[in-house]
Amino acid sequence: MDKIVIEHLSLNYSDGTESLKDVSLRIPANQITVLFGPAGGGKSTLLRCINRLNDLADVTTLSGRVLLNGEDVLDPHTNVTELRRRVGMVFSRPVPLPLTIYQNITYGLEIAGERRKARLDEAVERALRQVVLWDEVSDRLHDPAHALSGGQQQRLCIARVLALQPEVILLDEPTSALDPVSTFKIETTLRELRSELTIVLAPHSTQQAARIADTAAFFLAGELVEMQEGEKLFVNPKDSRTQDYIQGRFG
Repeated sequence: MDKIVIEHLSLNYSDGTESLKDVSLRIPANQITVLFGPAGGGKSTLLRCINRLNDLADVTTLSGRVLLNGEDVLDPHTNVTELRRRVGMVFSRPVPLPLTIYQNITYGLEIAGERRKARLDEAVERALRQVVLWDEVSDRLHDPAHALSGGQQQRLCIARVLALQPEVILLDEPTSALDPVSTFKIETTLRELRSELTIVLAPHSTQQAARIADTAAFFLAGELVEMQEGEKLFVNPKDSRTQDYIQGRFG
């Protein structure tokens, strides 16, 4: 079953960059779909189209459709606040709020109107357990979030998104600033989470893409070159450009 369907999506920025060129693809539910390729390929732009973060960018031309459960999120009548609750985003560098660990998790819930302490406590524990952080911080929930290590901060940022119980989580190079041990923990967490939600990831390396992808899509200069099951694409790509990139001939 497809969670997200993208149809003929094209996007130009005001500086003349043609970031996406007639991209069409289907993102399966409850899988990790990896978007990979050299810088400038359009991966981050595509992620930001899915939850309308490109609304904040200087876009001159946007056409096509992005369907989430069959509804076009690009429709001007879309409730963008609700969309971003349903489709969470994690960025390349950890950006914890200047609050305690506990408050980082409850922040979005409280904005949404939740005030019951028992519900907030439950949400904090659930989200931190989902990212395998609970045992590391349960005795210091009221310490500042910035006191955590970089890897812990990134897992906290993922937990903050998960507390809102999204349907989809988008991740843009979430481990690019982390050490191998922290990277491993986050990759393990994502594999476990895919049974509960749909994950779309732009990895920081081809090696990470090959390790974690259920489905992989190769982007080059704003075009979707090919997309297939991860195991097949990294072993036997159909397009010579994909093969050249995987083998390190460019990029």
